[in-house]
Amino acid sequence: MTSAFSLSGCAVGYLLQAGRGQWQLLHARQKVDAVIANPATDAGVKARLAAAQAARDFASRELGLPDNRSYRSYSALGRDYVVWNVVAAPEFSVAPKRWWFPFTGSIAYRGYFREANARRYAAGLAARGYDTYVGGVAAYSTLGKFADPLLDTMLRYGELQLIGTMFHELAHQLIYVPGDSEFNEAFAMSVERAGVARWLESRGQGAELAGYRERMQQQAAVQKILADGRSRLARLYASALPADEMRLRKQQQLAQIAAAVRAYEQRSGLRSGYDAWLDSGLNNAHLASVATYFDCVPGFERLLAAHDGDLAKYYDAVRALARGPAAARRALCAQPGTA
Repeated sequence: MTSAFSLSGCAVGYLLQAGRGQWQLLHARQKVDAVIANPATDAGVKARLAAAQAARDFASRELGLPDNRSYRSYSALGRDYVVWNVVAAPEFSVAPKRWWFPFTGSIAYRGYFREANARRYAAGLAARGYDTYVGGVAAYSTLGKFADPLLDTMLRYGELQLIGTMFHELAHQLIYVPGDSEFNEAFAMSVERAGVARWLESRGQGAELAGYRERMQQQAAVQKILADGRSRLARLYASALPADEMRLRKQQQLAQIAAAVRAYEQRSGLRSGYDAWLDSGLNNAHLASVATYFDCVPGFERLLAAHDGDLAKYYDAVRALARGPAAARRALCAQPGTA
């Protein structure tokens, strides 16, 4: 076991900022019922919190997610995001750089409670030749170590995204494999999507459910464009081309990926949500980030379908994969024709 005293000064500083940020978040907590009952609370905030509490009950009662104090309190932080994640990848690789932390193991991103600190760290990586991406995050899970609150950053979402995010973060508390970001995030995404669909179905919101499923299909089409482009880049990076020529072809392929996403948006009338990336110029870190969250989702959804949508049996199957070798977890993603 590594103690804080054996870590580098940089690592100790990082962990200290994380501790301070977590303390601020927990110190600001108020019980949701008290916030709703407070006459000074904005009516829109009250409505959003009430909907979140109904969905929180649904999460434990109908989705088998942890029944604990998480998302029963509320913290108002007064900023756009709770943390800013740094994602990085080498100039000629689509594999993300990884960092090791207590409890989580190796993960494909590094979070900061202050945007300036995240950007400063990303700039240092960029100076060393990495492609980087800094993205604001509205919510995260402490994996059940603390009673995670709802955050004012989460309330900026639409209602379905707020509810889905809560299901996603609770899924991390249910099953989490240290050191396997792709497995963890894709599992949580599968629970989020199944949970939102069941939430809408339970409320008789058939039109909203149809719209949600259509949006998920459209998102999957965009993610496939990005995944296919990432595969082409991986083949390029595995070649023996001189660095200058590889650098030129890299930029050409990134431009082609961006153009394909734009063309799909125009055909479908969809805004993919990747505008900022496309406007600033795609890079390896952007593509690595998408892979972490979405590449394995179809495999998990096939596994859920193989258990006839029974979440209890699905969770048992996922736990078995979590206990097993990494190769079995990778196979879930690598075999699109099987469940």
